[in-house]
Amino acid sequence: MASEIPGDPHAHIDLDTKVAKLKQIAAYPDNPSSVDVVETHMSWVFLTDRYAYKLKKPVRYDFLDYSTLQARRDNCDNELRLNRRLAPDVYLAVVALVIDPGGGLVLEQHGDVVEWLVKMRRLPAQRMLDQLIMQQELRTEDLEAAATMLARFYKASTPVRLDGKSYLNQLKEDMDHNLQELGTELYQLPIKLIDTLRGTALDSLRRDPVLFEQRAADGKIIEGHGDLRPEHICLEAKPVIFDCLEFNRRFRIVDATDELAFLAMECDRLGAPFVGEEFFRIYRLVTGDDPAPNLVHLYKTARACLRAKLAIWHTRELEEPLWAKWRDLAIEYLRLAANYAQRLS
Repeated sequence: MASEIPGDPHAHIDLDTKVAKLKQIAAYPDNPSSVDVVETHMSWVFLTDRYAYKLKKPVRYDFLDYSTLQARRDNCDNELRLNRRLAPDVYLAVVALVIDPGGGLVLEQHGDVVEWLVKMRRLPAQRMLDQLIMQQELRTEDLEAAATMLARFYKASTPVRLDGKSYLNQLKEDMDHNLQELGTELYQLPIKLIDTLRGTALDSLRRDPVLFEQRAADGKIIEGHGDLRPEHICLEAKPVIFDCLEFNRRFRIVDATDELAFLAMECDRLGAPFVGEEFFRIYRLVTGDDPAPNLVHLYKTARACLRAKLAIWHTRELEEPLWAKWRDLAIEYLRLAANYAQRLS
């Protein structure tokens, strides 16, 4: 992790100062009645009556670089461009936080730029797919428009040129890396379960390589959403699929079936397997692509292992008394992965 580079004339205005200002009503040009704040691992989101503003934290990891003002501006531009594919009327602009003539910090006015934010239309939280599932208010027919929009997006996407063996090797490498990381002794996760997954999933990749290589050969690898979870789907009258992963293109290069399997896996975990079934049914109808069951089971297994790893990684930055929540979630994902792996013939 890194902070702002030396030589930035506004480096003295740190993240805490920017966040403190953006929590205040006076920072916003439309004079909202309130500002709600959400912090994530890599950003702050400020919710006014009508809009959402996302500020990227000045951090750097192996897979992401937000460490400079220019890098954050570039990633804001990417976020706007990529998300307009599936949420064209939600992502409005990249806006500046500036120092005004009086020395204060304000948004969307003239002055020296100290930060860039993505400005979005605020979406109704109660219409998010995960919320509808948890409130038991979701009907199968509610999914048709979103599933159709997503399937058409996949059908229209330009295939990414990728050699089949390279794609298969990447799947093996990612699966092996995730399982090795989950087996780290410090995490105290069930090793027998992890070893069983390693044997079952990797054996499936070795036993039937053509099943996976053929996906690349058939042009099924595309630049997708990258983080297709139920909390990123809003079932308005015109559905919205948002919060595309913008910071690393490699994570968006996926088999469309893999991305749908990710969504289905997350909905399975929430107790709504019919969601994945409906998205896959409409995908088959719209695209004519009928992925083999083993392919879907393997993708679900791999995605559940990845989510288990991301869950347990939270313990790296927390005191040990706070680890239990994330360890329990990681184990939940591992058990889900094992359930899918048992279905691999």
